[in-house]
Amino acid sequence: MPDQTHNRRMTDPQPPLVDGTKPRGPADLFSRLDELGIDHDTLDHVPVFTVEEARRLRGRIDGAHSKNLFVRDKKERHWLVSCLSERKVDLKWLALELGTKRLTFCTPRRLTGFLGIRAGAVSPFAIINDARGVVRVALDAELLAGEPLNFHPLDNSKTTSVSRAGLLRFLEAEGHPPKILHFPAAAAPARS
Repeated sequence: MPDQTHNRRMTDPQPPLVDGTKPRGPADLFSRLDELGIDHDTLDHVPVFTVEEARRLRGRIDGAHSKNLFVRDKKERHWLVSCLSERKVDLKWLALELGTKRLTFCTPRRLTGFLGIRAGAVSPFAIINDARGVVRVALDAELLAGEPLNFHPLDNSKTTSVSRAGLLRFLEAEGHPPKILHFPAAAAPARS
């Protein structure tokens, strides 16, 4: 039954953003990347909703893979945080790094209203829908050390690969210069 719910949610019409405009989709993102001269490569696959489900695709997609969080604080400040997929994230530590006291995960309503995406499709590419500049972006320094970087392009049935330089150029061009996070050694992903 959960699979049918996920499939139904992905085919329902996308609601408008909080400003009433229609959210941009993957084709709009690819056009923007082309306009900025950013090389990108996209692989279509079955929809994935969790990091665990995405691990099945790793053999087909080279590079660094991410975990993406959309969080907010009591003052209604929002952050899109991208880190290595294996990273265990301590929200207390993250709050301090972001200059606040307490973070909570955003609701699906906020996700669609501010970023124009659904759960499972969170990635830095979603800031293409944040024309009001409500969402701040934070990136894991260790994630940025990988090449290429892999994210969902506003749709969790696709994975788009870009270079580190390309991702940073995109974020700057969209008015979302990222804060670079240096996770403590205790939060480092397990190495095999």
